[in-house]
Amino acid sequence: MAYRAPVSDIVFALSHAAGMDQGIEAGIYPELADGFAATILSEAARFGDDILGPLNRTGDTHGTSLKDGIVTTAPGWSQAYRQWIDGGWNGLSCPASHGGQDMPRLVNAACMEMWSAANMAFTLCPLLSAGAVDAIATHGSEALKATYLEKLVSGEWTGTMNLTEPQAGSDLAALRCLAKPQADGSYRITGQKIYITYGEHDLTDNIVHLVLARLPDAPPGTRGISLFVVPKFLVNADGSLGARNDVLCSGIEHKLGIHASPTCTMVFGDNGGAVGWLVGEENRGLNCMFTMMNNARLGTALQGVGLADAATQHAVHYANERRQGRAPGATAMSPIAGHPDIKRSLMTMRAYTQAARAICYATADAIDRSHRADSAEARQTAGERAALLTPVAKAFSSDIGNEVASIGVQVHGGMGYIEETGAAQYMRDVRIVAIYEGTNGIQAIDLVQRKLGLSGGQAVAREIADMRATLEIARATNAPAFGKMALRLTEAVDAFERATQYLRSASPVDALAGATPYLRLFGLARGGVSLAAQALAAHRLANGGDSDPAHAGRIATARFFAENLATAAAGLETSIAEGGAFAGESSPMFAHQD
Repeated sequence: MAYRAPVSDIVFALSHAAGMDQGIEAGIYPELADGFAATILSEAARFGDDILGPLNRTGDTHGTSLKDGIVTTAPGWSQAYRQWIDGGWNGLSCPASHGGQDMPRLVNAACMEMWSAANMAFTLCPLLSAGAVDAIATHGSEALKATYLEKLVSGEWTGTMNLTEPQAGSDLAALRCLAKPQADGSYRITGQKIYITYGEHDLTDNIVHLVLARLPDAPPGTRGISLFVVPKFLVNADGSLGARNDVLCSGIEHKLGIHASPTCTMVFGDNGGAVGWLVGEENRGLNCMFTMMNNARLGTALQGVGLADAATQHAVHYANERRQGRAPGATAMSPIAGHPDIKRSLMTMRAYTQAARAICYATADAIDRSHRADSAEARQTAGERAALLTPVAKAFSSDIGNEVASIGVQVHGGMGYIEETGAAQYMRDVRIVAIYEGTNGIQAIDLVQRKLGLSGGQAVAREIADMRATLEIARATNAPAFGKMALRLTEAVDAFERATQYLRSASPVDALAGATPYLRLFGLARGGVSLAAQALAAHRLANGGDSDPAHAGRIATARFFAENLATAAAGLETSIAEGGAFAGESSPMFAHQD
């Protein structure tokens, strides 16, 4: 079954979980009034469904090839990329000053979800380009902006992120790539980078690499890292392409999934040094790169949501077609969707996916407000919320993507383990999402070490207060269809608040030991309350005469999440507060054995 973008569900989540309608009323999103957001999303869905989706299986089976330093993408990729550019999709949320459309990140987030669901391997390329645009636009010199931004925004050129080295995975302090300053203000870059997404390809004439490297006299650790623009081809003064730069792809990885996305080993400086230009200040490159990484982290989260939704659609279709056994009350062989255990599986997939979607959209909304709000105070508050939610969105959504895809394979039974059904590809493709752009363990560490302390803890306190305000409305509504939704979600938020208080006073070791279950608890609480907000909106609309049958499903999904999934909150709280003994120095479990 082919994925079809659920535009109505997405618009509903934007309106009632992410605050789009409130933003329109407040003047945050004037361009989205009068249903324009739905119009954009319908067109984006058509592109994903009709252009990207049909290439997904082809890309998975064909993959990419490398010969004489040239990477050839899968059949149809170049034509689809040309249609991508011609449609203006590459510059959707990019600055208008450089040829973009300046649409809100909120709308772009919804588009990225749909495109990732249709064809994650393809969408990775423009995702990295968008991060390069952010980094150069925020930190680059006027000369760099003039040279690169217009071509990157249009999609005529693509961008990459070059962080990882063979000896330095997540530990950027161990980077060895070297940058030597030159008399003309440029630098010569030497070294090797690995796992570079679309580091080489045949989609565009030029590729703009953003590369982390050290100056010869740089201080040790992450304080001594600088960021450089290193193009595949040098750019002449008139904007035309000049000589080939001293950078090449020496190999592509053979991966578990995303086969159509070339994951490259890049070698800089085999012939004297690749020419590069500084982005921002010397020895301040990590700050610049985080601008790019935060963009990519939300994009990665949306990949998790997109593939979870695609896997859910696939499983629901199969479960309604596949007949086996007799469901309770049936007199003949039944579709397996009628069996209670399969119903639970499908509801779990749907509820987790929609909760993760809501968190991602709320994060995008906070990013928009941090730039668009009318006061400095409001922009700061929104920026802190975006910073707080970003690691939760990335880790929770990518974990959910993995779990939902795995359940999807299980729903298919033995056929799920067979490649021809397509269920296995979702599971293979989404596995990377919890690893790249900072592993989920690193996201949890970032959350407890850096984000809980924002404004002296006020950022997370505001989040808790916001959740409690929604639950107060749910309790007052007291609709029979809500069941124990308000009660169970209140218990989850209570557990989250107690865990937050514990971690803010815990020792560093205990805080690190509880970081991963804490992030999961945050996701359950925030995601569950966001679904409750959608259930409240659905209830209000249905009582107001809106006969959309989807409203009953939205209420049922929120109730299921609260009564079946959010109930894990108590156990997570116990693990956070009491489960850290394993992290002590005396633990012999993983001692080296000679």
